[in-house]
Amino acid sequence: MPKGLTFLPSLAFAAVMALPLVAETKPDAKTVVARVNGDEITLGHVIATTANLPQQYQQLEDEVLYDFILEQLVQQQLLSQQQENLTQRNALTLENESRSLLAVQTVNAITETEVTEEAIQAAYDARFADFEGDDEFDASHILVETEDEAKAIKAQLEDGADFAEMAKEKSTGPSGPNGGALGWFGKGQMVPEFESAVVELEKGQVSEPVQTQFGWHLVILNDRRKSKAPEFDAIREELAQTIRQDAIQARLDELTEQSKIERPEIEGAGPEIIRQLDLIQE
Repeated sequence: MPKGLTFLPSLAFAAVMALPLVAETKPDAKTVVARVNGDEITLGHVIATTANLPQQYQQLEDEVLYDFILEQLVQQQLLSQQQENLTQRNALTLENESRSLLAVQTVNAITETEVTEEAIQAAYDARFADFEGDDEFDASHILVETEDEAKAIKAQLEDGADFAEMAKEKSTGPSGPNGGALGWFGKGQMVPEFESAVVELEKGQVSEPVQTQFGWHLVILNDRRKSKAPEFDAIREELAQTIRQDAIQARLDELTEQSKIERPEIEGAGPEIIRQLDLIQE
């Protein structure tokens, strides 16, 4: 073998290495995942369908979900190719859905701009800057059927009987076994007659017999306090929702003011016309 030929493999290898590498391509929304009689179904179609599935389907494994969705899209494409155009009803439905999606995009843009952490914090600070709290009460009660029973128990309490023990022994209410303890509650959480009696009590004081729809009560006020402002995280979503709604309404008011909106009356028909499906059937 001639000596010069021994260099050919090395030269060939060097030539191959000198060729530009083929750029690695990554799939995107336009990547075709199926063709049905030439009509393309893209990865974007699959992803969008996945995103809109009910929650129970979202739990499926990705491999199962991908095959399921792609098969559904292929079948839909096969069936859709049997039609030249949408019916009038479906065309109108598509217009409504397109209008709705565009409106949602605007709402999302408003939300992204207006509902910021700074705006939520400012709303929280403004709401609770002068917060003084509402009255809250920790009370216990003894519930009996008659006023005479209540008066007799009241007399025993005045003679030194323990309220909790009397509640366990005498009370017919569900809190009796727990010494009549009701825990902390605010205004509006008890029936009016009961609340009125509690509000008038001093700490440690026992009320006169109080009648409500449930029977006769003796109430002792264990303690009272002012409610605290809720923690930021506890009402963050509520504040965000309020900011969102206010911002959307402000934008709608602005657009309404700037736009020409006409609502022609329909001659010869009233609101009941919205039920006449025959008007959009072909």
